[in-house]
Amino acid sequence: MCCGKQAVWQRRAYRNKVVISEWRMEESHKKILQRNRTNLVRDLDPSNLYDGLLEKGVFTQDMIDEIKSSGTRRDQARQLVRDLQTRGSRAFPLFLECLQETGQHRLAELLQGGAPAVQIQPATPTQVVRPVLQPLPVSSPMDVDKQRKDDVPVYPIQRPSTTPSPSPEREYIRPRPTGRTRRDSIQSYKMDASPCGHCLIINNVEFEPKSELNSRKGSNIDCDKLERRFKALNFIVEVKTNLKQKQIKHGLSALSKKDHSQYDCCVVIILSHGTEVSHNRFPGAVYGVDGQHVPVQHITNYLNGQYCPSLQGKPKLFFIQACGGGEKDTGFEVSPDEVEPSIGGADDQTDAIPMSSSSDSLSTSDELDARATLPTPSDILVSYSTFPGYVSWRDTQSGSWYVETLDRILDENAATDDLVTILMMVNNEVSQNSAKGLYKQMPGSFNFLRKLLYFQTQA
Repeated sequence: MCCGKQAVWQRRAYRNKVVISEWRMEESHKKILQRNRTNLVRDLDPSNLYDGLLEKGVFTQDMIDEIKSSGTRRDQARQLVRDLQTRGSRAFPLFLECLQETGQHRLAELLQGGAPAVQIQPATPTQVVRPVLQPLPVSSPMDVDKQRKDDVPVYPIQRPSTTPSPSPEREYIRPRPTGRTRRDSIQSYKMDASPCGHCLIINNVEFEPKSELNSRKGSNIDCDKLERRFKALNFIVEVKTNLKQKQIKHGLSALSKKDHSQYDCCVVIILSHGTEVSHNRFPGAVYGVDGQHVPVQHITNYLNGQYCPSLQGKPKLFFIQACGGGEKDTGFEVSPDEVEPSIGGADDQTDAIPMSSSSDSLSTSDELDARATLPTPSDILVSYSTFPGYVSWRDTQSGSWYVETLDRILDENAATDDLVTILMMVNNEVSQNSAKGLYKQMPGSFNFLRKLLYFQTQA
C-alpha cells in the first residue's frame, strides 16, 4: 500500500514538473488577449486545445482539470484566456500554434493581427529527480518478539518532493490531496441570452411642493447615459419618470411578474432623493415625488427568488443614485502620491434628506412581514452611489459623480472585466473627487453574487 501511494505521488510530481518560461508574458500580448476577450469567449473551442496546450507545457494537467470544471464552454474559454496570461512569455505564441493546429484559424489570425513577431525559444529541459525506492524489511510473525529486543536496521523511504514546480510567473500551485475535488474555481453567470434581460430605470426629477424636496437638476443627464449604456449591453430598457411611492412599488411589482425565464439577468436603477431608515439587510430608502419613501430592502424583495421564481439563480442588479443620509464627508489627509485630486464643479448638489424619524419609517407590521418572508438574498448586488449615512453629489450640468464614472468605466472595461472589479474602479475614481474643494464621496456595494458577472459587449 505504501509503495502504491508513493507511485501516485511520483507520477503527480513528474506531471507537475512543467515549466515553459521563467519570464512574464509581454504586456502587448496580454493586451491583445484582453482586447479580443469577447471574440475568444464567444468562438473559442477549448476542448480541442487541451491536449496541445498540455503537450507544449503551457498548462499542467491540474490546471486543465480546473479550467474544465469552470462550467460551460464559454466559462471554460473565459477561464483559459485568463489563466493563459499568467503562463509566461512563450504561452502566447504556443497558444497561436494550438489554434492553427486545431483549425481555429480565424481566431489565430485575429490575435496575430496585433501581435509582434515572436520567435519561440526552446524550453529549458527540467531534470526530474526520481526517488530511489528501498524495500521495507519483511518479517514473519514468529520474529516479532525478536525484533522488539534486537536493533532493527531502518531503511528510509525517499519520497518525491511535494513542492510543486514553479509556473512561468514564479507562482506556486499547492498540490491537491488524492481523491479530493477542488472547490476554489469561481464560475461565471450565464450572460449570453439575447436580449440579456430587462432593465428598469426610475428617474425622479420634479418633486411635489408638499414633499419639501428640491428638483434634481442634472438627473436627466444621468438617465440618458444609463439608458444608452444598458441598451448597448443588450438589455431591454424601460424608463419611468417622476413616480410617487405607490407608483414605484407598482412598477417593481409589474417587473417581478414578467416571465424572465428566457433572460439571464435583471437590472433596476433608481435616481432620486434618499434617506436612512431602519433596516435588517440593505440600508437606505429612496423617495417618490410625493415625499414618501420606499426602503431599498423592500425594493430588492420584489425580485428575490420567492417573489420572482423565473429569476431564481440569476443575477439581480440594483444601482441606487441617492443619498444614504445627510452627513457630509470631509475626508482625511493622505500622501499626495496616493490620489489624483479631482475638483467638482460649483453647481454640485446633494440628494440628501435627513434620516427618517420612527413615524416616517416602516410600520411594525411591514417590518415583521419583511423578515418573515424574505429568503436569503442570493444572486443580488446593490450598488450605492455613497456610503450609508452620507450625501451623494450631483453636478447640475454633467450629472452625478457616480453615474458619470460608472457609465465611462462600463464603456472602457465591460469587455474585459467583471462587474465587481468595475465597481471597485468606480469606487476609486469617485473617491478622488471633491465638492466645493472640500467634500468627498465614497460609493459602495452589498454583494450577494455567487459567481463572476461579465456583461455582453459588442465585438
